[in-house]
Amino acid sequence: MHASLVRSAAVIAVAVAGSLTWAPAASAEPSEPTPSASAQTPAADAGAVEITTKDTAGDALPGATFLLLDPAGQEAGRGQSDAQGKVTFPDLAPGVYRLKQTAAGSPLHDVVDDQDVIVTPGATIRLTITDPFKAAKVLLQAKDDKTGKLLPGATVNIGTGTATLLTLTTGANGTASGDLPISSRSTTFWVKEIKPPAGYDLYKPTKRFTAGPGAPVTVTVTNAKTATDPKPDPSDKPTHKPTPSPSSPGKPSSGTGETTPSATASPTPEADSSSAAAAPAADSTPKAPTGSLAHTGADATPWLIGGAAVLIAAGGGALLTARRSRTATRTDGPTES
Repeated sequence: MHASLVRSAAVIAVAVAGSLTWAPAASAEPSEPTPSASAQTPAADAGAVEITTKDTAGDALPGATFLLLDPAGQEAGRGQSDAQGKVTFPDLAPGVYRLKQTAAGSPLHDVVDDQDVIVTPGATIRLTITDPFKAAKVLLQAKDDKTGKLLPGATVNIGTGTATLLTLTTGANGTASGDLPISSRSTTFWVKEIKPPAGYDLYKPTKRFTAGPGAPVTVTVTNAKTATDPKPDPSDKPTHKPTPSPSSPGKPSSGTGETTPSATASPTPEADSSSAAAAPAADSTPKAPTGSLAHTGADATPWLIGGAAVLIAAGGGALLTARRSRTATRTDGPTES
């Protein structure tokens, strides 16, 4: 009660004097915090990344998925390309980001490798991502053109236009496989054999085939066996020496310089009974001229014919002589005394 009286007196005294005013201390009343100067400073300008996705043929690829990681390795954005193949990552603080493609926009395409993207203040970084077509799976076969047997050791080049894209060599099983780069949805290729299998001729024609992205294709080349001449058998040797052929009629024999008389030039005995009777039968066989070569084969035919004629004539003459002797003996008969 004493305190109340003191307070009332003080109030009255102030009111009378009119020169003093009481007011509660500032600490007695709660107050709103005053914004600091740092909070009113605007943040640094943000940047952005815009991606356009297409394939090697130049067509847009919708549905391609990308992941963007900030400098700390945390996810800063994830997006998928639209119908025009575009996707944008806005409001990015400046720095180096890591861009990953997690899916292609088509089952015919492959994704690209990861890459770094530098974001600068207030700028939009525009990137073009080109997804390659998936490679075709090529199976090469080399076969015998007659039996169809698979042949090892055949080497071929495969390419398009003037460029060679793939070289394959068949292994022990006669086949080889590889990935053939594709630049469009359907591409025509050529195949050329540059080395044949051992023992076979080179397959010279250039074959052509068509392949698509990610599709398997089989290429076959056929080879013909190399023709070889049979080698002579060393055991097949002649058992006798060939007989030298006689010199031609009217020409000098080898090394003598003399003329060899021909068979027609030799005198042929005539079938005369008187001469046949006078000449002995043993001397009727014609003899080869001295110095001539022995006649063989068809060259002896005239001599044989001539000898046979002489023998026949001699026999006929001898028979005629014998008959005449017998007739003369019978005619004369014995003389009576």
